[in-house]
Amino acid sequence: MAVVIALDAGTTGVRAFAVDESARPVGYRYREFTQHFPEPGRVEHDATEIWSAIVGTTAELIASLSEPVEAIGITDQRETVVAWDKRTGRPLHRAIVWQDRRGARRCDELLEAGHLPLVRARTGLVLDPYFSATKIEWLLTEGGIDATDPNLALGTIDSWLLWNLTGGAVHATEPSNASRTMLFDIGTLTWSEDLCDLFGVPGSALPEVRPSAGRFGVTHESSGLPAGIPISGIAGDQQAALLGQGCFEPGATKNTYGTGSFVLMNVGTTCPDPVDGLLTTVAWTIPDGTGGTRTDYAFEGAIFSTGSAIQWLRDGLGVISDAAETGPLAASVPDTGDVFFVPAFTGLGSPWWDPYARATLVGATRGTTRAHLARAVVESMALQTRDVVDAMVSNAGRPVTELKADGGAAVMDLLLQLQADQLQVPVRRPTVQETTALGAAYLAGLAEGVWSSTDEIVDNWSLDAEFTPVASRAEVDAHHTRWLAAVDRSRNWSADAG
Repeated sequence: MAVVIALDAGTTGVRAFAVDESARPVGYRYREFTQHFPEPGRVEHDATEIWSAIVGTTAELIASLSEPVEAIGITDQRETVVAWDKRTGRPLHRAIVWQDRRGARRCDELLEAGHLPLVRARTGLVLDPYFSATKIEWLLTEGGIDATDPNLALGTIDSWLLWNLTGGAVHATEPSNASRTMLFDIGTLTWSEDLCDLFGVPGSALPEVRPSAGRFGVTHESSGLPAGIPISGIAGDQQAALLGQGCFEPGATKNTYGTGSFVLMNVGTTCPDPVDGLLTTVAWTIPDGTGGTRTDYAFEGAIFSTGSAIQWLRDGLGVISDAAETGPLAASVPDTGDVFFVPAFTGLGSPWWDPYARATLVGATRGTTRAHLARAVVESMALQTRDVVDAMVSNAGRPVTELKADGGAAVMDLLLQLQADQLQVPVRRPTVQETTALGAAYLAGLAEGVWSSTDEIVDNWSLDAEFTPVASRAEVDAHHTRWLAAVDRSRNWSADAG
């Protein structure tokens, strides 16, 4: 029986996840890695530690399997960037993480200089430090890295892992990751010379862009893994989850409740014009069944802090000792006691795009308990998602008739019921909730013939639970209006503070 392994390099840890040809999980390993916060608003990772975690988990997983591995797929945290020396393979600086805000002032300068129309037209993105370009520019101007060095390699985490897996033989990426750098033309599917010049990024240091499903290379003996395993699929984590949820038809929508939350809607094979409050991104480039390829696009609403707010409850406040306590604790009270929490730890993403917003707790009294705070955090996930879906419906011209949910926090029934109430549509949770890893496995398996078509992927999807609205539209709208007032407080923090 064929086995495919997905390597899921997330924001706080890595997963090695094995599935058989029926998409049934047959093995799993996980390892966390260190988060570095050198200054307020700055978030970094040690790329070498990420690689070590990938090797360790994958080697353990392969050793536990009774069947040979047909292929490896990679999915990653997207906008995080690594710079390394091609001669030594060593990182030249800590990886700068997608959550990092050090490029905020630079984005302001570019906005004032009138560069937003170029960025929107070429990339479908907005001028925000979330994306890779200002992170790379910082590395090349303030991070001590020589942009003229012919041995310089730049890339997102997928490129870093692929380089190491192949023993330095392949420096490549694919369109879904490239489309998050703010350097990639999503219409032509090539690196944009105009944007590379704008940010001072040498095109020679960027990875080759290949289709998301296709053989990138094979594992090299120096990787610490068995040699010769095809590496045949790559996608950014949110696009991989969209594929893992079987969202191949225009209008199909999913939300992944991870460190952040990301709502993606498939909008078909024609690159759409940008719309307010949302991102346009490449979903994937995959075989079209006729010997060619097809590229699907998606609208995305990026929410920066959801699961990270639960980590804050655990690690920052000590309100809980384990993330699994959040759901039961939140469900122990019928409401938040009119407490709202806006988790803008690193600014606000869609639909606000405000890098200066700050986390804000509104409405607390002496009667507020840890349970009320936990419920306010859970509610903030559903309320932020509604903000994004409202923007999709009003600006994208497509209704959302159901939401497929995945990610770590999707195990909370309370969250998904709150979400169904706020959206007034069914929310459906799949049996296999590791949809990000599953999507990466599907990409590799499509390339290697484990699955013959996307129809097989759709047929493999199965329902774990469905949540339908129980609260009235009037009730949830009133609550949402109170939430928006709290968001305004969060966004006015910097102005109020002077």
